[in-house]
Amino acid sequence: MRSIVLGHTGAEVSALGLGCMYFGTLIDERRSYELLDRYVDVGGSHLDTANNYAHWVPGGAGGESEQVLGRWMRQRGNRDQVFLATKVGFNMPPRVPAGLSRQTIVEQCENSLRQLQTDHIDLYYAHYDDRSTPLEEVLMAFDELVRAGTVRFIGCSNMLAWRIERARGSSRQHGWPEYCCVQQRHTYLRPKTGVVKFSNGHVPATGELLDYATANAEDFVIVAYSALLGGAYVRGRIPDGRQASEYDERDMRARFAALDELAGETGATANQLVLAHLNQGTPPMIALVSSRSHERLQEALDAAALQLTPEQLARLDQASA
Repeated sequence: MRSIVLGHTGAEVSALGLGCMYFGTLIDERRSYELLDRYVDVGGSHLDTANNYAHWVPGGAGGESEQVLGRWMRQRGNRDQVFLATKVGFNMPPRVPAGLSRQTIVEQCENSLRQLQTDHIDLYYAHYDDRSTPLEEVLMAFDELVRAGTVRFIGCSNMLAWRIERARGSSRQHGWPEYCCVQQRHTYLRPKTGVVKFSNGHVPATGELLDYATANAEDFVIVAYSALLGGAYVRGRIPDGRQASEYDERDMRARFAALDELAGETGATANQLVLAHLNQGTPPMIALVSSRSHERLQEALDAAALQLTPEQLARLDQASA
């Protein structure tokens, strides 16, 4: 499995992280274990979850994903072999309010540690940008956790570039831990110009953020979620309900065509080309993958062995309406 250095931390993490959002809800425990086992069997170690996954699924309360991971790590005895990322900030009605107050961060960290059955979290994310709480309060709370040894590194998610730089600057000024990465919605297809937030609340990696990550590549990295857009590259279109109207139709057609052409030349699937492009492009990114299907997960994992040439990467980059 190819690895990428996690920003300024020096830690090397799997370039393809396993998204565990629906473990314990839409994906039952037995299948979750099978997918986790397969991922680590091919050398993967980067597991991504959140404290609120997946309360919106009928029957879900939030915390199911962390609980499944905790039981799996205990049964496999492999906590030291995985890099564990989770998040705090979004609400879990009616138990947990939204926000990043010190109290919420500290209490939810303790809860995540219990559910994950571990004494530390490798990467703890601010799940969204809570502008009602001062950045200093958020960062001081994370600093408290890092000093206590319960969190190793911190990251942010769904946050604009200028807010990220303001937070990192404040951390440098006060000697607090800095965000080493941002987890943002990103894929090969591009949203329409001017879209800074999708209708479902997801924040895309805008050109400004890509430029920021490129300029700060030595100490900051993007983690791309929704990298495969729920099957868009298999179907050749964005599935219904996936904010299709927020993507430019002509630009999508040009990019699908570029993938089709390169797939014919390389024998790789469109999904694999998208993941390779994210891992090997500018700036290089970590991509999260997930599937209920063993076959689809294996297809994604096989992308780690695909090496695109500079010319192939340039062709993908330059595809446009």
